[in-house]
Amino acid sequence: MSGRKDFLSQPAPENYVAGLGRGATGFTTRSDLGPAREGPSEDQIKEALAKRAQQLGAAPPTAYGATERKDEDNDDDDRFQDPENEVGLFANGAYDREDDEADRIYQEVDERMGKRRKLQRQAREIQERKDYEDNNPKISQQFADLKRSLGSIKDEDWASIPEVGDLTGRNRRTKQNIRQRFYAVPDSVIAGARDSTQFDTNVNDDGTQTNGIGADSADGTMTNFADIGAARDRVLKVRLDQAALGSGTDSVSGSATNIDPKGYLTSLTKSEIKAGAVEVGDLRRVRSLLESVIKTNPKHAPGWIAASRLELVAGKEQAARSIIARGCQTTPESEDVWIENIQINENHNAKIIAANAITHIPHSTRLWLLAADLETELNSKKRVLRRAIDVMPKSTQIWKELVNLSEDPSDARLLLAKAVEEIPLATELWLALARLETPENAPLVLNKARITIPTSFEIWVAAARLSEQTGHTRIEGIMKRAVHCLVRENAMLKREEWITEAEKCESEDALLTCEAIIRETLGYGLDEDDDRQDLWIEDAKGSIGRGMYSTARAILQHVLRVFPLSRKGWHEAADLEKMYGTKQRLEELLQKAVEAIPTAEDLWLMLAKEIRESGDVEKSRLTLAKAFRDNPSSENIYLNAIKFEAESGNIDDSRKFLRKARENSGTDRVWWKSVAFEREQNDNKVALDLVIEGLEKFKTADKLWMQKGQIYEAEGKLPQAREAYSTGTRVCPQSVPLWLLLSRLEEQKAGTLVKARSVLDRARLANPKNDVLALEAVRLERRAGNLTQAKNLMAKFQHEMPRSGILWSERILFLEPRTQRKPLSLAGVKSVENDPSLFVTVARVFWGERRLEKAASWFEKAIVLDSDLGDTWAWYFKFLQQHGTDEKREDVLGKIRVNEPKHGEKWQAVSKDPAMAGKTTEEVLLKVVGFLENAS
Repeated sequence: MSGRKDFLSQPAPENYVAGLGRGATGFTTRSDLGPAREGPSEDQIKEALAKRAQQLGAAPPTAYGATERKDEDNDDDDRFQDPENEVGLFANGAYDREDDEADRIYQEVDERMGKRRKLQRQAREIQERKDYEDNNPKISQQFADLKRSLGSIKDEDWASIPEVGDLTGRNRRTKQNIRQRFYAVPDSVIAGARDSTQFDTNVNDDGTQTNGIGADSADGTMTNFADIGAARDRVLKVRLDQAALGSGTDSVSGSATNIDPKGYLTSLTKSEIKAGAVEVGDLRRVRSLLESVIKTNPKHAPGWIAASRLELVAGKEQAARSIIARGCQTTPESEDVWIENIQINENHNAKIIAANAITHIPHSTRLWLLAADLETELNSKKRVLRRAIDVMPKSTQIWKELVNLSEDPSDARLLLAKAVEEIPLATELWLALARLETPENAPLVLNKARITIPTSFEIWVAAARLSEQTGHTRIEGIMKRAVHCLVRENAMLKREEWITEAEKCESEDALLTCEAIIRETLGYGLDEDDDRQDLWIEDAKGSIGRGMYSTARAILQHVLRVFPLSRKGWHEAADLEKMYGTKQRLEELLQKAVEAIPTAEDLWLMLAKEIRESGDVEKSRLTLAKAFRDNPSSENIYLNAIKFEAESGNIDDSRKFLRKARENSGTDRVWWKSVAFEREQNDNKVALDLVIEGLEKFKTADKLWMQKGQIYEAEGKLPQAREAYSTGTRVCPQSVPLWLLLSRLEEQKAGTLVKARSVLDRARLANPKNDVLALEAVRLERRAGNLTQAKNLMAKFQHEMPRSGILWSERILFLEPRTQRKPLSLAGVKSVENDPSLFVTVARVFWGERRLEKAASWFEKAIVLDSDLGDTWAWYFKFLQQHGTDEKREDVLGKIRVNEPKHGEKWQAVSKDPAMAGKTTEEVLLKVVGFLENAS
């Protein structure tokens, strides 16, 4: 028996693991540790805790559900993860409320400590950043001293710096490729090169002969400076016209963006393309495009029309007819294609095409009318139209055309009677029938039409006009019924539309109908709370602007009926009669005005003036007496009565009235009127006594100070005049005329230019940004010959006052060369927009260039802008004396008598001269024209 143990009794070898060979290892059983299933993961634990906290209405635990605190320092770096770190050791353990509370407490402590260290940390970061920038400066900082030293380098040194070359050859291949590129040359270049060496003996459109060689302008070697200048003038002209269109004056309607459709179409017809003016390549490209359109969409009628017209432009009429014939076959329902085919064919073929078209589209009014136009005989035209009526008895246009072809009025009446039976709602046919009927039957026709078409206002207007033509006086009743019926049918027009109808009646001499329309319809739709007076006055001004004065008169009469105590309404009506009415009508209107408003001083004075101008002196004196009786304390009426007596030659009575006025009135106006009266009588001693006495009562009356200085200046007493002006400027520093008188006294009479400059400097300090004083300062330097200083002052003043028209005018005419006048005029109009003095300057510029129509246009714009500026009238009349007609000059004289301008630099200097006392407006105008220098 052997002593060796059996296999199962032997000890296990070293490193033996049971079951390793068959893979049965690494597992546990219930008897070892419990269940073999793993516990919940970390994410599952977080989700469960967050869900539980949401159900309890509390915040989720900080460790799992809450947002982690953002630590700015972020010290949890991998560098600090050592083997002894216990972070995460208990992540899978049980987590209760105490752990959550502890985490929150620690988090609050960390946040508080972080706040305490925040300032120190920020200071440390700033210092570290500064140290880093000092140790690592930017490139721009490194070369800052070198950049500063570049300021001392001379131009020669800069020029001697060599250019940087391409030493690497990096871009050489790219440049070579660019030079070797090829481009397609247009046909125009080839044609130009072909014609450059040819001689041409054609005659241009303007009648001049060509130079025979076409290469001088093709290669650009010859520069025509005359053409360049002409083109520049045309551009400036267009810009000035655009600026004038945007100026907003009453004489210019619309703006630069408005387009007249009729004028636009007319300009298009003037610029039709000629067959030889189109490039061959362009024709081919467009032809291929249109062929593509036709093939892609053969039912597209505009494509066939465009293709046909292209061939017409190319001069191939037969090809055009062939294309449009194919279009008719492809789109037989297109009316436009058939019409195009008819128009490009001859008369015989056109008739055949029209007949074929009508068979395809029998209800086309345009085709029937076109077919009638193709006929040359009247009976043939009527036959075609009758066939058209058989097919389309409801076509108003065909009935009208057939009636127009009727030579006998009875035949036309029968046709219209049949037409209104077929088309009872055609207002035009009813009105035409009423016009052809006798005066006895016309009202019956209109009544029948009114019953048939109760919403037609044209029938009511026609009835009113018929009543006016027959001499009846029930026009207002007809229009009153019209308003009532139209309102009932909800067909009442707006106020603007009724005004248009009234203007239409005025243009056809139906004035009573026009007045009735305005009377019955002007107040429709307006309440008493609305600003009706201003609205109606604006309507009247609009009618005046359109030349419809009877309509405007009717509107203003309605204003006076509703507002009989409105001074504004009476003034507007008086202005209308003064401008476009008769003297008798104006006098009657003013009589009604003073009866309605007896306390209106201005209306009384207008009435007295009109009567005096008509030659009835005694009636004018009685009118002033009535006015003074109704207005016993009126200073204006008193002074006008004195002026009337002075002009009548009653000097003693005028002095008595003035003495009584000085005793009763407490204003300075009576005093300086008295002084002016004595100066007109050449009695300077009495005038000076009155000035001194008046200044004792009214020390701040600048006109009295001016009169005192002017009296001394007229007597040659310059020191006394200087003292009067100086004292006046100290008492009235805001009076610009006083400063001007003192400055001109020092410059022109005393000859002390330095004192004149000093006076103007003090004046501008007392009155800053005053363009009149600024203009005088510039003129002072210009008169002294200091043109450079004048330009410097002008630049300074225009910077302060860029919208001053008188400064722009001075600069354009006297401070800049002639070649710069047009560009400066354009800049001035854009900057200032509406200024009459600048408009006059632009007119003078055109006048100097012999552009007479443009000059007259700008003069008229300036007058419309401000008709009270006498200088504008004087310049315009001087222009008309040289280039106008007798009729135009008489027209201007009539307008200036109506407007009676009062202002203007030259105008006031002449009109206020004592020697011009009692002169008429026409005499003052001629005197001012004599003082104006020639247009330059």
